[in-house]
Amino acid sequence: MGDITGLLFPLAIMGVFFFFIIRPQQQKQKKQKGFTANLKKGDEVVTNSGLVGKITKVEDNFITVQTGQKTFLKFLRGTISQEMTELLPKIQLGEVVDTNVEK
Repeated sequence: MGDITGLLFPLAIMGVFFFFIIRPQQQKQKKQKGFTANLKKGDEVVTNSGLVGKITKVEDNFITVQTGQKTFLKFLRGTISQEMTELLPKIQLGEVVDTNVEK
C-alpha cells in the first residue's frame, strides 16, 4: 500500500503540472499560430515591440507594415502580436482604456 501512495503523489503532481501549465501554453501557441496565418492586407496590427501600423503586403514569412505616410517596415510573421483593426479607432477617440482584450 505504501508503494502505491508513493507513486500516486508524483503522478498527481505531473497531472496538475500538465493541466495548469503545459496545456494552456499549447492552446495559446495554437491560437497565435492561427492568428498569424490569417493576417491579411489592410489589418491594423501591433508588433511585439509595440509598433502600430497597417499591413500593406503579406508574403510567406514576412509582413510589410506601414507605420507612417511613407514609412514601411518589414517584420517576420511571428512578431505580430495583436490585431487592432476594430480597437484602434476607439483608442484614438479615447473610448477604450484596456487594450489587452482576449477575443
